[in-house]
Amino acid sequence: MIYPDTVIANISELVTCSGEKPKTKKAMQEAGLIEKAWIAASNGQIVFVGQERDFQANVSLSEKARIIDATGLIGLPGLVDCHTHLPFAGDRAREFSLRIAGYTYEQLAERGLGIQTTVKATRAISAEDLETICMKRLETMLLNGATTIEAKSGYGLNRDDELKQLRVLRSLATRQPVSIVPTFMGAHEIAPEFKSDRRAYIKLLKEEIMPEVRQSDLAEFFDIFCEPTVFNLEETRELALEALKLGYKLKIHADEFVPIGGTELGVELGARSVEHLINITPAGIEKLAASRTAAILLPGVSFFLMSDKKAPARELIDRGAIVALASDFNPGSSNVLSMLFVLQLGVFTLKMTIEEALNACTINAAYAIDRQDKVGSLEPGKSFDLVLCELPSYAHLAYELGRNPVKTVIKQGKIVVENGQIKK
Repeated sequence: MIYPDTVIANISELVTCSGEKPKTKKAMQEAGLIEKAWIAASNGQIVFVGQERDFQANVSLSEKARIIDATGLIGLPGLVDCHTHLPFAGDRAREFSLRIAGYTYEQLAERGLGIQTTVKATRAISAEDLETICMKRLETMLLNGATTIEAKSGYGLNRDDELKQLRVLRSLATRQPVSIVPTFMGAHEIAPEFKSDRRAYIKLLKEEIMPEVRQSDLAEFFDIFCEPTVFNLEETRELALEALKLGYKLKIHADEFVPIGGTELGVELGARSVEHLINITPAGIEKLAASRTAAILLPGVSFFLMSDKKAPARELIDRGAIVALASDFNPGSSNVLSMLFVLQLGVFTLKMTIEEALNACTINAAYAIDRQDKVGSLEPGKSFDLVLCELPSYAHLAYELGRNPVKTVIKQGKIVVENGQIKK
């Protein structure tokens, strides 16, 4: 018999996203739907998922067990945001206004705006104030159903401020319920004081900051912005090889603006993911589809930049690539904190089915940060991370726009959002 301490009963529809880890091709259409579902957990771990008749036959309840009636609600796994730039200060509202007036992302960078604006603000803020800002952002993410996120540094571009961002992430991981997977992205841009000597900045990264971050266990992943105006293909390879040598797992921002082979390099080096892919080439799609490297698509970027150019999600899925969705939360090109909105953008702008978008925001997103055995689906043995929404069916996750339907969020067996409010 199974002896749980928590039971969620009578869920109208439960989307488990169970099965393959990760999902590709036709498996992306499989949502793992259970109607009139029951789910039970013990010590924060799922021990049963199924219908009432199987629950009654296999589960024994003690007097201390907590039972929550979810009649009229739909359930889904805690959403996984596998690409964010969480720890930054300031905003770029002025830049946003200029973009509305017609300036491109590249033109704004030439005027000294863009990433460098955020670097100045992030360098100037204290760790304590940065942590306070990030805490509020995490609460918003949680209220919209995200229970696990990846978070990148990259707005310090020097030793002290990169370490500051990563230490803030470490502290936040102990102070609130959202799981945080840290990524060191000192290779987000060339630091402003090294613009005339980029080799010196690359040397600083390789010889000082990258080893210290790794030795301090402040980041699991290393990410590089591979673009002609940032780090070219040769520099990306150099930094990636050094990162692998130091024991980082690898991610690459690839083919966002100009396709220079970042996707192909990521596949060659066994990167866990390549991210953006708005301008991926047919050759890049072929390489990616034949690999175990995940394609993290960020539909909020095209939406926020008001660009007609979008990542070819349909072709990537049809060719067999591992496709995940994420917010790319950042102040310049995707000021998006809601993974529910990202799911909707996947449907409305990338032409994904609701089932594909769900899997891309859960189990495939978990795979993209190497958490597929812990989160991303509702199956026995995995963390009890559950979102309950006031919706008639899971199709309404995309069908209903402009409101947040999340009523309850459970993280590792604990209720952390109740009646649409953070539970203190």
